[in-house]
Amino acid sequence: MLLVMRLQITSAGMTDIHQVLADHHRYWGERDLRPLHLVALVQEFGETCLVARAGDGIHGYVLGFVTPTGTGYVHLIATRDDARGTGLGRRLYTEFADAAHRHGAQRLKAITSPGNTGSIAFHRRLGFDVQTVDDYNGPGRTMMVFRRALPFDVDLREPEPS
Repeated sequence: MLLVMRLQITSAGMTDIHQVLADHHRYWGERDLRPLHLVALVQEFGETCLVARAGDGIHGYVLGFVTPTGTGYVHLIATRDDARGTGLGRRLYTEFADAAHRHGAQRLKAITSPGNTGSIAFHRRLGFDVQTVDDYNGPGRTMMVFRRALPFDVDLREPEPS
């Protein structure tokens, strides 16, 4: 089993985003989300785009930024296929929340499609409120919108499994 404690979470760089794109299938399986991996986010918001790495590569990442109105927006978060179920997603979200809060965020926001039941359950476990918003992403494009106040509660910082 993967030991999450040995991972180091740092700001993402251009080399990291290129590695994530090269290993895209390890994070997203058959879903091709490469067009959503906006290199400009890493270029412009490096402090809130994070990677979790170990000796064998990047185990997970989060791409996000802070809006001028104080919202830490998570654009993408993913864990590698062999890192799922280890608490890494929670750890990445916690690190992002801390970075976003340092940059003035007062709340977090993320979106997903109504069919992404894994993402919906994950965000609910992290204490996000979820709302179904019709036409969020254009006419006929319903999205699930997650919102959560900052800072994260202490109970979300429980020790990672060993």
